[in-house]
Amino acid sequence: GMLSVSQSEPFASCPAPFNLAAYVLGKADAQQHKIALEVLGSAETEEWSYGNLKAAVLGTGTGLLQAGLTPGDLLLMRLGNSVDFPIAYLGAISVGIIPVPTSSQLTEAEVAPMLDELSPKAVLRANGVACPDSARLVIDVPRLREMRDLPPAAFNMGDPNRLGYIVYTSGTAGKPRAVMHAHRAIWARRLMMKDWYGLTKNDRLMHAGAFNWTYTLGTGLMDPWTMGATALIAEDGTDLEELPLLLERHGATIFAAAPGVYRKLLSSKSQLTLPELRHGLAAGEKLSENLRRCWQDATGTQVHEAFGMSECSTFISASPDAPAVPESLGRAQAGRQLCIIGKDGPVDRGQLGTIAVHRDDPGLMLGYLNAEAETQARFQGEWFLSGDQGRMDADGNIFFLGRSDDMMNAGGYRVSPLEVEAALSKFPGIGQVAVTDIEVKADARVIMAFYTAQSPISEEALAAFTYENLAGYKRPRRYIRLDTLPTGPNGKLLRRALRPIYEALNGQT
Repeated sequence: GMLSVSQSEPFASCPAPFNLAAYVLGKADAQQHKIALEVLGSAETEEWSYGNLKAAVLGTGTGLLQAGLTPGDLLLMRLGNSVDFPIAYLGAISVGIIPVPTSSQLTEAEVAPMLDELSPKAVLRANGVACPDSARLVIDVPRLREMRDLPPAAFNMGDPNRLGYIVYTSGTAGKPRAVMHAHRAIWARRLMMKDWYGLTKNDRLMHAGAFNWTYTLGTGLMDPWTMGATALIAEDGTDLEELPLLLERHGATIFAAAPGVYRKLLSSKSQLTLPELRHGLAAGEKLSENLRRCWQDATGTQVHEAFGMSECSTFISASPDAPAVPESLGRAQAGRQLCIIGKDGPVDRGQLGTIAVHRDDPGLMLGYLNAEAETQARFQGEWFLSGDQGRMDADGNIFFLGRSDDMMNAGGYRVSPLEVEAALSKFPGIGQVAVTDIEVKADARVIMAFYTAQSPISEEALAAFTYENLAGYKRPRRYIRLDTLPTGPNGKLLRRALRPIYEALNGQT
């Protein structure tokens, strides 16, 4: 049979010499007066033209060099959810300084080991953002803003494969890992423009995330700027309830968010009036078929989903150019080499395996900082292992079956929690659903379902429903109603947090 490998011509290699920030701002000189960014408030809008954006970025580059940083130095970013974030990020990269963007939600205790691991030359620090006091050079926001008016620096051009920036990802062992990316990572994102976004220079793309989240930084800002489009971001502190009004008022043509945001927008309204919207984009966790349908009913537009990770930008996606295949993540983007791999190499089409991307993918990380063995452990021959389970059908559509470490084991069968959640979420009146397996006594693991709902649902009704919809070994043994399901800072479902909740409840009964 056919193997689960994408049959795509490899992508054109990144031009050299190259600089990520120069590439992102490549359209700025030709359209200096066009609006690159609108920060949307309920009362007023802050506008940045391409000319002003480029001047601010390169002025910041000059300021960082004047402050004593040199190309190759690390710069830890502890900034809030404001436009200072992308300007400082691109400003550093423009002159060859390595920024390390981090979430403003991290605590001092979480930042301390990062400082130790990175030994950054300087820290950009906003008021009210947690960071241990450090003997290093600390640059505050007023000083950072003054740099925007300095004469422009020259772009530091060089090998596209050199280190460009570092992001942190949650490690499988629970310890965050520093992921090193090359300048060429931005070049790889060209493949998303058609095969995920359908993005043109005429679009107004609104991202619902914070400035300092990597999904926002890439999809919400860098990519629209690369194309010469307009990026829209709601100002810090905007309530999700206000988003539909902002989308309508500011004529957003593309909306990007995590599935959790779509869920919240739909929970309050069954109809959303968004006449300019062409489609939505979702990434960060699996989008349920139910949610996709609800959005389509409410807005008349599709949501195109994508799959990527901190170590490699999005490489599988659904797109406006191809008919949607229910339950599927989409296909390999043209130019990407990927496969579904088992322990002996790529599996046959239709077989379960690990989603893997080729080691030469231009969007793949350079490696984990100071962790050569851990980096190598993610490879199997020429393939980088995502740690996510999937299968590829005969037409090349890829179906996501859960994180390897979220996979459940019920009586020797491997079960994806997503499959059980998808089935249960079709039950009338049920809200969010989360499923995990819990060890109730030594080596006896049973599947438990947790859900939200306006009013309690009888366990018998849910059991009868799953009896009709799931194989015996996939059926939950218990159904537990919670006020809210546990989520991380970006609204991602945290299945591993369900066990402690279950144990606490059971201790009480």
